[in-house]
Amino acid sequence: MKLCFLVEELYRHDGMPLDVVRQLTSWGHQVDVVRPGGSLLRISEEVRAGTHDAWVLKTVSGGPGLTLLEAAAAVGLTTVNDARSIRGVRDKVLASVIARQHGLPVPVTYSAPRATLFADVPEELFPLVVKPADGSSGRGVRLVSEPGRLAETEQADEGQLIAQPYVSNAGSDLKVYCLAGEFHATVRRSPLHPDAPVDERAVPLPAEVAEAAAKVGEVFGLDLYGIDVVLGPDGPVIVDINDFPSFRQVPDAASRLAGAVLELARTGGTDRRGAIAPVPRVPVQPEISHARHRPHLTAGPEAGMVAAVPEGARI
Repeated sequence: MKLCFLVEELYRHDGMPLDVVRQLTSWGHQVDVVRPGGSLLRISEEVRAGTHDAWVLKTVSGGPGLTLLEAAAAVGLTTVNDARSIRGVRDKVLASVIARQHGLPVPVTYSAPRATLFADVPEELFPLVVKPADGSSGRGVRLVSEPGRLAETEQADEGQLIAQPYVSNAGSDLKVYCLAGEFHATVRRSPLHPDAPVDERAVPLPAEVAEAAAKVGEVFGLDLYGIDVVLGPDGPVIVDINDFPSFRQVPDAASRLAGAVLELARTGGTDRRGAIAPVPRVPVQPEISHARHRPHLTAGPEAGMVAAVPEGARI
């Protein structure tokens, strides 16, 4: 099988997804790595040629990679995730509207171009969590205790912001990862409490959280994704949704993810009718071995293909 990975400059030396690229090439698949922010791209010819079985995106919000993925989808190529689904979670304003419309446990969300404008949010909703609408990896997230402290949090050139009421917690989030229907949960230190004594580790996935995680995939049409969940006093609350996250602390993550990418490349993944098209609910399988993918990885005509150098841009 021949795959194209779009990897932004921020992740050029990152273990994820390059470990996945190395795993795929070791299994005999050809992987071309394209750096949208650092390469000359002959896009129209390469995309129209359709020589790749699937295109895979690991990119920052607002980076050029998403446009290239959408270009591949526009000419009928398979993308992982579905290109039409990614913008629905990259824009946190849009994500909050879609999520609440479908009954997902997401906090009420406010949007403004400057932090000081959140002073008009009802005071009883403070403290507020303020963050960029296109942010990722906890960048720019801050906790504002009262309206009078908003001016102190102003940062230049942040673009649109969102604010949500803070959900009381012990300093940790539950990070839930989905790999094409296989779910894993880990405890992670909250970006709002960077000094909290948290033992970051894999944990069992609570049934209520599993149900919400599966519904996220159904609502947004995602196959590879992660959600940040706070276990608040009134139950789990989803505070963030990410396409193609880090999959940190998932057992044998590179192998599992490589297998999931191949499966999605072959099957086309989630229903391609639209960004929020429903798909059948997948069972929660936190301990599935990646061995179920091995017959697909070693058999078939693609097994003899020559592996590309993972760091080399081919376009």
